[in-house]
Amino acid sequence: MRRLLVQLDGDALDQAIGAFLTARATPSPAGLRAIAVDGKALRGSRTATTPHVTLLAAMDHTGHVLAQRQVADKSNEIPAFKPLLDTIDLTDTVITADALHTQHAHGAYLRERGAHYIAQVKANHPGMFDRVRHLPWREITLDHHERTRAHHRTEIRRLKTTAFAHLDYPDARQALQVVRWRQDFTTGKLTIERVYLITSLPPGVATGAQLAAWIRGHWKIENLLHHVRDRTFREDDSKIHIGRLPRIMASLCNLAIGVHRQGDHTNIAAALRHTARDCRRPLTALGLTG
Repeated sequence: MRRLLVQLDGDALDQAIGAFLTARATPSPAGLRAIAVDGKALRGSRTATTPHVTLLAAMDHTGHVLAQRQVADKSNEIPAFKPLLDTIDLTDTVITADALHTQHAHGAYLRERGAHYIAQVKANHPGMFDRVRHLPWREITLDHHERTRAHHRTEIRRLKTTAFAHLDYPDARQALQVVRWRQDFTTGKLTIERVYLITSLPPGVATGAQLAAWIRGHWKIENLLHHVRDRTFREDDSKIHIGRLPRIMASLCNLAIGVHRQGDHTNIAAALRHTARDCRRPLTALGLTG
């Protein structure tokens, strides 16, 4: 199996996995479909002479991978953004990504492909960040509010939106502010975080609840890529580094996660731990685990 897997074409495997998961997915209801773009570093693949492998993935907000691409050595995720999404039909979609991908070229590309975007704005874009951050948010009406209790803490999220036609970014139509309060039950510590975003969605196309769900959905995908893969599959502990094997094993991990998510498991970590335990002995015997 090692000799087989090390010779697989990573792009072809990811395309096959994406097509398989898409074909067996429950059809989405009418309306815009949300797709998250996020990167993942395979830290255990680093050696004394080579850097770790970095992968950029596009995942439906339901949790299954649509496409994945390996980032070239001595580069970053930005050049891989367009080639990754070139393989996906972006009609009637909303693309969510972190602040690294809030690039003018990315925004123009998505609009040319018929997609909308919800893009985070942080201090790495100082001019845009200052303009959005200094809007009169105190005077803007609240669009959405929700409170949740989980993981030994209470979290309150508030969303405000405002039309903003004078922003130097392709087809930007609205600015958004998300304020999150988190209080830990054990320590009583309260943290407050303000997040600023821009979107090409015109006012009225999506409700405050829909926008909040897409923003929170992207954070859930980030958690899926990092928390589940690292804590359940212990991906960062794997020392696989030969040829294409790091990417191939990550692709198989995406497949397992996608299948379990489509199976509507309420506790994906428990389901995946069961799968990982069943697979550990044969994989260890083959020398495929860390």
